[in-house]
Amino acid sequence: MADPISRRHASGAVIPDPAALLEPTYAERARTLVHLARVGALSTMSRKHPGWPFGSVMPYALDVTGRPVFLISSMAMHTQNLQQDAHASLLVNQSEGGADPLGASRLTLMGEIVKLGAEDYAAVRKLYLARHENARYWVDFEDFAFYRMEVADVYFVGGFGVMGWVTAEESDSLLLLAKVFGGVEADQATMTSVDRLGFHVRLKTADRVRGIRIAFLVQARSVADTRTIMEQMLRLARDSV
Repeated sequence: MADPISRRHASGAVIPDPAALLEPTYAERARTLVHLARVGALSTMSRKHPGWPFGSVMPYALDVTGRPVFLISSMAMHTQNLQQDAHASLLVNQSEGGADPLGASRLTLMGEIVKLGAEDYAAVRKLYLARHENARYWVDFEDFAFYRMEVADVYFVGGFGVMGWVTAEESDSLLLLAKVFGGVEADQATMTSVDRLGFHVRLKTADRVRGIRIAFLVQARSVADTRTIMEQMLRLARDSV
């Protein structure tokens, strides 16, 4: 009986069954996005214009449970808004959106933002400066304090983020991987996203553009792992043709 999670290419190479390809959950992808980013768009409820949202560029860090932490001044308009109404949202975008920002992953966190007490200061100060080193110049100013979002809901949109231009050699490699491990032949290929379980490729032929997912042969545990695994897959693909 055939392996239920793989099948054999005509050349003999084992390739994953498309019906059994695994992907990270939306929750994992959302957590990854908010971890990789450093700055979001914070929307608070305007004190000056009740009922109107007020947007601010907002650097943030994450605590051990993944809640955003902010270092903000009491003189800032968004801080004054929060003192009246703690409800807010934080929009985080994938930075490698390329020419199509609506095609990139993005995430909106919604919740209440509360000022942290003295008992949390040392731990939060350490994690925030680890993410935003330049903040050490104002972190201890009297008008600055740490705030944390108590997340009530999360909205994630998992678009694609084009990773940039590729060389002819890289494109040829992707075309070969798509042929051997995805079972699809094409004229042009661009990698659009990668995660610990595999990657997505946008393929172009004379009559259509389509996207496919190619699973890694083993799970990647670091960025270096993804490169090593893809190099191994490429060697296998070359040996099979």
